[in-house]
Amino acid sequence: MQTNPNLKLTPKNVVLELDKYIIGQDAAKRAVAIALRNRWRRMQVEGELRDEISPKNILLIGPTGVGKTEIARRLAKLAQAPFLKVEASKFTEVGYVGRDVESMIRDLAEMAVKLVRDEFAKNIESRASREAEETIAAAIAESRGEKYNDMSQEDKDELLSLMRSGALDDRHIDILLAEKNTASFDLFGPMRGNKEQENAISDFFKKMTPARKNSKRLTVAEAFSVLKNEHEEDLLDKDAIEREAMRRVEQMGMIFIDEIDKIATSTASGKSGPDVSREGVQRDLLPIIEGSTVNTKYGFVKTDHILFIASGAFHVAKPSDLIPELQGRFPIRVTLDKLSRADFVRILTEPHNNLINQQTALLATENVTLEVQHDAIEEMADSAYRANEKMQNIGARRLHTVIERVFDDISFDADANPGHHYVIDAQYVKKTLAQLIEDVDMQKYIL
Repeated sequence: MQTNPNLKLTPKNVVLELDKYIIGQDAAKRAVAIALRNRWRRMQVEGELRDEISPKNILLIGPTGVGKTEIARRLAKLAQAPFLKVEASKFTEVGYVGRDVESMIRDLAEMAVKLVRDEFAKNIESRASREAEETIAAAIAESRGEKYNDMSQEDKDELLSLMRSGALDDRHIDILLAEKNTASFDLFGPMRGNKEQENAISDFFKKMTPARKNSKRLTVAEAFSVLKNEHEEDLLDKDAIEREAMRRVEQMGMIFIDEIDKIATSTASGKSGPDVSREGVQRDLLPIIEGSTVNTKYGFVKTDHILFIASGAFHVAKPSDLIPELQGRFPIRVTLDKLSRADFVRILTEPHNNLINQQTALLATENVTLEVQHDAIEEMADSAYRANEKMQNIGARRLHTVIERVFDDISFDADANPGHHYVIDAQYVKKTLAQLIEDVDMQKYIL
């Protein structure tokens, strides 16, 4: 998604942007839009009061496939902020084998560093390109028995011009490249199997081991790509990148916790067995969401102002089955609506990235064109809706199954039919989905 850098992220503008990709769910869009704007508002507050303003975390409640994850994902892209999606059911209580909840903060820090590094790299891209070109030009000159520094400026410009035109792309040259540091080792004892600790210690030893350079024979095109990356690494201020990344994590970070209902303790099940572990995960999550300090390999991260958006279907458990302290950390609760037939039609036609447009673009690469009539779209939407009614309701995800079935034959034979134009009407959809509907009808007879 390309975001307009001049876009003012007012609640109305955020909702308008979300409307391009998500159908319905107006209450959820309003809630996240206000939460995003409040982050900007907080940064405008001066003095000590700024630190006292806490983010209003959001709990999205609704069945699968209605847009909960997509809302959070699009919101993060709009804000251009560090964003992480995790599943609550992947975490385990402290003392058990598995991922601890603090790992989400460490993962968010990694994503922030990558985000900021990419931004910094764009700023020095042209300089890195120039240095790579000069390194290659020196290697070409050396292969001719000349020294690049001794060449006249006119000859240098001519050589660089030939390189930039692509005339020398296939020429082979010998250049010195830094070897990749692949130092590795095995941990023993209680730390063995802990990938985060292994990676941290491995990174430390890689920094301590100087990189060696070896001569390699590459084409000019290959050498340019490799050397440009090397020069970017040399030019980037890693300390500045890490400082900015940690600032963004603390002030702009967003974490989407999916399936939070899976760690709720059902009141009907009592307090024994796996429910104890689920409650333990909730209690481990609590200090992270309330505000604590987590140690990462880039330094300490305070979680006080990270925005948490949690979601769950809550088919079995209820939000009130979460421990009271955790409930209190999600003051904004929004129930998302179940999708209707009309919503399915809109999902197939209105969003910029709708499935019909995606399928059309894929087949266009084979010089095959599609004309999908409106009655065909209505038939696909109706089939998906009926399948959800008869089987497990997976929301808009059912449309993926329907689309793949409808275009299966066309996609399979597309390479053999370049230039072909297909007209998809309701009758064609009914014919291709006949087996799918039969499978759905059979579900009622299968235990």
